[in-house]
Amino acid sequence: MDYKNIKFVNEEGIGILTISRPKALNALNTETVTELNDCVGKIENDESVKVVIITGDGAKSFVAGADIVEMSTKNPVEGRKFGKISQDTFTRIENLPQPVIAAVNGFALGGGCELACACDFRYASDNAKFGQPEVGLGITPGFGGTQRLPRVVGRGYGKELIFRANMIDANEAYRIGLVNKVVPQAELMDVCKQTAKEIMGNAPIAVQLAKTAINRGINCDVITGIAYEDEVFALCFSTADQKEGMDAFVNKRAKNFQGK
Repeated sequence: MDYKNIKFVNEEGIGILTISRPKALNALNTETVTELNDCVGKIENDESVKVVIITGDGAKSFVAGADIVEMSTKNPVEGRKFGKISQDTFTRIENLPQPVIAAVNGFALGGGCELACACDFRYASDNAKFGQPEVGLGITPGFGGTQRLPRVVGRGYGKELIFRANMIDANEAYRIGLVNKVVPQAELMDVCKQTAKEIMGNAPIAVQLAKTAINRGINCDVITGIAYEDEVFALCFSTADQKEGMDAFVNKRAKNFQGK
């Protein structure tokens, strides 16, 4: 598939996925979500991509939401179809084997905030704005916002953001735990890439198994989650990376993980 609205590059193992509709503040329409879903499917199976960074094109917006012009004419069947492909795409991002960092470089509203919440964690530029404005448009969040946002920031803050339909700035997003770090916009991608490189310095199989354990465990009771953790912990001892990591530690030498 040729992409009109997204860009993807692999920079030495760091996959940078950019939503690129700058004239529309990178708003998500059906075509963009379809392209995003296709690209994520390719990333899933690309072992050369170790970490993914998702960002928006330009200096103003990460993703300013779903395309309201397109949505305004949809009937219930069309609305459900749009919501379903967007939900499926964001769930696919959430469950990518690679860690996914959201580099929020401006507006992250509606579907943009939902996309950011589907990533493993979020770094924001100092000009970033977050919000779920849907109820002010007569709809609910439809791309996972009612479920992921409260899981990220807690039920109280999640409900407040959705019910008020207001925007918060990057510092407030940091205060409530929506983002892990706030940096000047000019430094955002460099900071994200540095974090990606730090992640890539660790055993890739262990990182992927840890991500799976967290994602599965967060949606079940603690005892079930711990039981799954026990299984992936044991599985690590079958890998060459476990032998390499522990031997390097014991012998005080540099690690050389191979992802095996």
